[in-house]
Amino acid sequence: MGLVLSASTGCSIWPGNSPSVSVGMSDEILATDPASGYDPGSWLLFNNVFQSLLSFPDGGTEPVPEAAKECSFTDARSEVFRCQLREGLQFSNGDPLTSKDVKFSFDRVLRINDPAGPAVLLQTLKRIDTPDDRTVVFHLSSPDATFPSKIASGAGSIVDSNAYDPGRLLGDHQAIGSGPYKLDSFDKEKAVFSVNDRYKGTARTQNGGVTLRFFHGDRSELNQALSAGRVDIAYRGLSTSDIAALEEHGQSKGIDVVDGSGAETQYLVFNMDDPVAEKLGVRRAMAYLIDRGALVDQIYRGTATPLYSLIPAGIVGHNTAFFDRYGSSPSRAKAAAALRADGINGKVRVTLWSTPTRYGPATDQEIKALVRQLNASGLFEATMRSVPFDRYEKDIAAGRYGIYVKGWLPDYPDGDNFTAPFFGEGNVLGNHYTNAVITGKLIPESQAERDRSAAGPLFGQLQDIVANDVPVLPVWQGKQYAVIRDDLHGYENCLDPSTVFRFWELKKN
Repeated sequence: MGLVLSASTGCSIWPGNSPSVSVGMSDEILATDPASGYDPGSWLLFNNVFQSLLSFPDGGTEPVPEAAKECSFTDARSEVFRCQLREGLQFSNGDPLTSKDVKFSFDRVLRINDPAGPAVLLQTLKRIDTPDDRTVVFHLSSPDATFPSKIASGAGSIVDSNAYDPGRLLGDHQAIGSGPYKLDSFDKEKAVFSVNDRYKGTARTQNGGVTLRFFHGDRSELNQALSAGRVDIAYRGLSTSDIAALEEHGQSKGIDVVDGSGAETQYLVFNMDDPVAEKLGVRRAMAYLIDRGALVDQIYRGTATPLYSLIPAGIVGHNTAFFDRYGSSPSRAKAAAALRADGINGKVRVTLWSTPTRYGPATDQEIKALVRQLNASGLFEATMRSVPFDRYEKDIAAGRYGIYVKGWLPDYPDGDNFTAPFFGEGNVLGNHYTNAVITGKLIPESQAERDRSAAGPLFGQLQDIVANDVPVLPVWQGKQYAVIRDDLHGYENCLDPSTVFRFWELKKN
C-alpha cells in the first residue's frame, strides 16, 4: 500500500579544473542552521550544503531518494514512513551519517522550535525509530501523504549529531552537512562554497565551487556587478525595470534574461484582532476595490500575474475563488454595499504595512499603488508604512499591524504548502484567524489523500471559505527570473516549480 520511491544511483562527479561560479543575490541569508532558517535565502544554502532523505529532481514535483536509498509508507493510512539510507554516507567533516543523525536532526528542529524555523512543517511527526544504523521509521500523529515532500524540503536537512547542540543553534555562520557543497566562509559580503568530495547522492557537480555575493537590497549595485562580469548570474533581487531594460539591451553586453515556472505568491493579510481589519465589510470592500491587473502592469511589468486564490496556478488545487466572488474589475458600488452591510458609512481609515526587500524589491511600490487604488474609491483614507524586516516580523507577532503584506515561496510544490502553514496554531500569517472546518476537516482530509490530484476538491472548498471570510487577500503570482552572462549554462535546471536553486547545475565555459 505504501508509495515506494525507488532509489536512483549516483554520486558527485569531481569537477577537476572546472571554474567556479559567482551568484549575486539581494535576498539575505537569515540563518545557516536548518533549525532556524525559514526564508528563501537560507533554504538556498540548506539545499546545497545539507542532504535530505528525499529531494526534488530537476523539473519534478514528486520527491525521489537522495540520502535515502529508498522510502515508502508501510501502512494504508499514511502514518508510518520508512527510509533506508545509502551506504557510506559522510558529513563534510568525515563523520559518518547514520539513522541516529536523521532522528537527531528532526527531533532538534522540534525541540528548538525556533519562531523563524521550519518546525511548523513537522507538526504531524510523533516519534522516530532507528532499528539500525541505516533504517529510519517516522511515526505520524495523523495521516499525512505530504510528509515525503516536507522532508524533501529544507525542513528535512540532516545535521551532524556530533557537531550540533540538541537544544541550541550553531552560531558563527557555521554549517556542517553532507550535501554537494561545503560552506567555507560567510560574512556580510559573500558566502564561499567548495565542492564536498565526501558527498554521495544524486547531484552531479558541474563547477569548481560557488561564491554567493550579497547585495542587501541594492538593486543598482547588483545590476552593475552583473554588467561588469563580477557575477555570472543574478538570482532574485533585480527590479522589474532592471529586468525590462536588460531584456531589451542586455544581449549587447553578453547578458540574457531567462525565466521559469514559478509559484511565488503575495498576499495582504488582515489581523482579526485589529478593530478595523476584523470588520468583514472592510475586508470585502478591499477585495472589491483592488485592481490586480493594473498593479501587475504598472509595478511588475509582466513578471507576475494576478492571483485570485491561495494556491497559485500550476499547483494542484488552484481555483479562482476571489475572481468568482469579487470579479477582476474594481466595483465601488459593491465595495460601498459591503461597508454598509457592516454598519460602516464614513471613510475607513487604514494603514497598509510593508517591508522594503524581504518579499521582493518592488513591494513598497506595490503597497503604495494599492493605497492609491483604495483612496481613489473615496471609501478609504489609506496610508502606507514600511519598516525593516526584523522590526516588521516582531511587530506582526505583537499584533501591532492591522493590514500587512506577506510573500510566500513554497517549501514544496503541493497545495498543502499554500494552506496548512497559513491556518491553525503557530501559523506563519500570524493574523489570529480561526476556522474549525479548515483546520479540523479540510486540511487533515487533504493531507491524508495519497493521490494528490484527488485532494483538489478539498483545496477548492478551503479556498471558497477564505474568499468568503477574507482573512487574507491574494494579490499576485510571480515568475522565476534569473539574469545570466552568456557563458553560463545549466541555469534552466534551477528555475522550476520546486524552487530549489541547484548550485551543482551551474557551469561556465
